[in-house]
Amino acid sequence: MKKILMTMLSIGILAAGCVKKQSDNPLLQDWNTPFGTAPFDKIKPEHYEPAFKEAITQHNAEIEKIINQKDEPNFDNTIAAFDFSGRLLAKISGVFYNMTGANTNKELQAVQEIVSPMLTAHGDSVAMNERLFERVKKAKEKNESLTREQQMLLDKIYKSFVRNGALLPKDKQEELKKTNAELAKLYTKFESNLLEETKSFKLVIDKKEDLAGLPQWLIEQGAATAKQDKAEGKWIYTLDNPSVLPFLQYADNRALREKIFTARINRCNNNNAFDNKKNVEDIVKLRAKKAELLGYKTFADYVLEERMAKTPTAVFDLLKRLNDVALKVADSNAKANFLPMLKKDVGNDAKLEGWDMYYYAEKYRKAHYNFDEEDTRPYFEINNVRQGCFDVITKLYGLTFTQRNDIQVYAEDVNAYEVKDLKDNHIGILYFDPFTRASKVGGAWCNEYRGQYVQKTEIGTERTTPIITVCFNFSKGKETHLTAEEAATVFHEMGHAVHQFLSDCTYPSVSGTNVPTDFVELPSQVLEHWCGEKEVLKMFAKNDKGEIIPDSLIAKMHSVATYNEDFMLSELVAAAYLDMAYHSVSSSDKISTLDFEAKAMSDLGCIPQIPPRYRSTYFSHVFGDGGYAAGYYSYIWSEVLDADAFAAFKETGNIFDKATADRFKKEILSNGGKEKADVMYRNFRGRDADPKYILIQRGLLKDTPPTKK
Repeated sequence: MKKILMTMLSIGILAAGCVKKQSDNPLLQDWNTPFGTAPFDKIKPEHYEPAFKEAITQHNAEIEKIINQKDEPNFDNTIAAFDFSGRLLAKISGVFYNMTGANTNKELQAVQEIVSPMLTAHGDSVAMNERLFERVKKAKEKNESLTREQQMLLDKIYKSFVRNGALLPKDKQEELKKTNAELAKLYTKFESNLLEETKSFKLVIDKKEDLAGLPQWLIEQGAATAKQDKAEGKWIYTLDNPSVLPFLQYADNRALREKIFTARINRCNNNNAFDNKKNVEDIVKLRAKKAELLGYKTFADYVLEERMAKTPTAVFDLLKRLNDVALKVADSNAKANFLPMLKKDVGNDAKLEGWDMYYYAEKYRKAHYNFDEEDTRPYFEINNVRQGCFDVITKLYGLTFTQRNDIQVYAEDVNAYEVKDLKDNHIGILYFDPFTRASKVGGAWCNEYRGQYVQKTEIGTERTTPIITVCFNFSKGKETHLTAEEAATVFHEMGHAVHQFLSDCTYPSVSGTNVPTDFVELPSQVLEHWCGEKEVLKMFAKNDKGEIIPDSLIAKMHSVATYNEDFMLSELVAAAYLDMAYHSVSSSDKISTLDFEAKAMSDLGCIPQIPPRYRSTYFSHVFGDGGYAAGYYSYIWSEVLDADAFAAFKETGNIFDKATADRFKKEILSNGGKEKADVMYRNFRGRDADPKYILIQRGLLKDTPPTKK
């Protein structure tokens, strides 16, 4: 999941307050739209910079009002007041950062280079405001009788001040501000380089024989991309995952596989204008410096203090333990199963390379499991997958989704849905954005324009409902059909959205997905399980003739469900290890990106044909504004939780068991960050998560965990 990040204290993405119309700038006006959704047609790139400046001015005035109160500091007049401040700023940020991810352009990128350091400086000025922090400290010392949610918010805000430098002497605060400003610029540059480099590569094919092995849908996709690029009669493949990954999986032409694979893993590593090696080195050094200024040994120690994992050692131990199992199996399978096929095709001297792994994995699966993934694609039409996911959410949690054509969207093919409960109460708004386009960054994510919270007003309380977006990069064709894995991605991002829609919190900073990063993937990853269940597939998986996916094909799908998971886990662990290695260095350590990456992979025991899922120069989760620095391991940590959580449903004999769903909703989804993550999980499951289920889920363990000696 990609979240809007501001280096300032977490103020949440809040609803628009009552802002007086100070200009014709739509970002500074009230929005007379359904549910306060953005009027995208009125907002232009030139509106953002002046709007941000005005919003910062207003937020500063709100902070001054809190500081200058005559009443003694307490939770309501200081902590809650601070958490609800910055409404206009959050409203503008919600639109801007969603657009820079989903529908960017040169103008927005230029604005981002201006406003990112501006916001960072503002965040620092708030976080290091001595008078404000003094009130926060006194509110904390007041020892009021608070609800659990209020206590969690109080602790979170106090810690956020400390972790943002409030206790540092003036000279160190100035040094930290400078460090944060430099980092903000680097994040923007890293993301911009990656977008430009990814979109600039095109594998152009003009000979039909070079399409050998590609399924018809992929040939049509390449032709459609070429047509959009005014190259009719040719076929074009890009570095977007829905294009490059199936090409690597099916293309018989090994030289072309090598070309696109090499371009993919060397993005921003070509010593050109978009090279990110120096950016990576500078980001790592500055983060280490920031951590040391704040009194931490490394940036990883700084980050993990607030996570379930707690320490880098705990993360490294988990990653190495899983890698020892997964990589051994992956290497053995590659040598025993893939290499003989390669030698038969190319010659006895051939060696397996990275561009061979996807291809021969698919070839072996077809030959030995009597299963062709392409046989399933007709049953995963994008609209059916979306509706199937909606229906699962309705059965589990009672949410419904109705398309609203009166709500503006920001790009073609984006749809808006109103979310309600079964009593027809309005819950929120969902933007569903399925297809890749030149203006969208790669990957898939869920983000918020506005989060959920409840605020006191003069006439009582007012509930603000969330406005959420889920974005994908599926290739658009005449009829868009997904793979089973891509269908699971829809369920994954919708799991994040459900976490937001079911949030039942009072305060913005603890609502929805404002939970530790190694816990936030639990609701998303657990929902993926339903996508592969026979009962669910029968609900939505049908071909264009309306024929439901047959039992025989489902049986084949299940028979290969864990096939090649050793490889998939290995590349995921490698990326997580690389992230943690980078952020376990000190500011005095010398970093050379390629050398550091090679050593980290060697230390883990990786093999060349299985590179990390993300190499350093395009690892935007970690070096862009993705929010996963020293946290990419979270996907694996959360998988331990999600495998165990889904087992709770399976143990009842009913994957839609109401009591289990209600308990998951109550203890996990609705709670946001009102309680500590480990406590919430134990309240749901009755115990800590059992790691054996991730091994079973990946096909690396059958019944019981390995016996420790």
